[in-house]
Amino acid sequence: MSEAGGEGWSERQGEVLDAALSLLVSSGSGLTMAAVARRANCSKETLYKWFGGRDGLLTATVQRQASKVRAVPAGPEELDAALLAERLRLFATDWLTVIAGSTSIALNRLAVGHAGTDKRDLGAVVLENGPVAMGRRLAPLLDEGKRRGLLSFEDRDTAFHTFFGLVVRDLQIRLLLGERPVPSHEELAGQARRASEQFMALYGAHGKDGRAPEQNQERK
Repeated sequence: MSEAGGEGWSERQGEVLDAALSLLVSSGSGLTMAAVARRANCSKETLYKWFGGRDGLLTATVQRQASKVRAVPAGPEELDAALLAERLRLFATDWLTVIAGSTSIALNRLAVGHAGTDKRDLGAVVLENGPVAMGRRLAPLLDEGKRRGLLSFEDRDTAFHTFFGLVVRDLQIRLLLGERPVPSHEELAGQARRASEQFMALYGAHGKDGRAPEQNQERK
């Protein structure tokens, strides 16, 4: 989940990463080059050539999962408030769909278990290629929204963290703790729509000076 996106992977590399992801989820700490080679029916030499070692393979595997959240364009066509909100909604829907998937739930449970141990820190890999990478991927759209006077914020990271909170809410922790049933696609899509609307209400540049009403109120 490095910059998440599988554009640089061939179809065969993608199949290997899917096999590695399946192995990581099913066996926990058992992600070895030999085990992945067996599962993916390829040689260890090929794995080392492609990924440079276990750490590189581990990172690429998490990136593969994160790449399921599709990037949204920041332009070049005319961007208005409605289109901006729609792109935020699409991004949020993809994100929630990935988070609620069985693979992500299992992967995040493993990451929590690895955090703070002497093992290769899967928690750090998931954090860097999950929320952190999502912030980098959404940054161009947020910046373009601000440039066009559609969004008003002083710090983009703060704005993104607000968006993250509105989108994810407590869903991830509930799923990690085993809540069933998992929300349906319609429920996730509804949560994404509400999050984008709430974000635009908070950060949409409604005033003549380009500041949101909440910000103008603070200045009085």
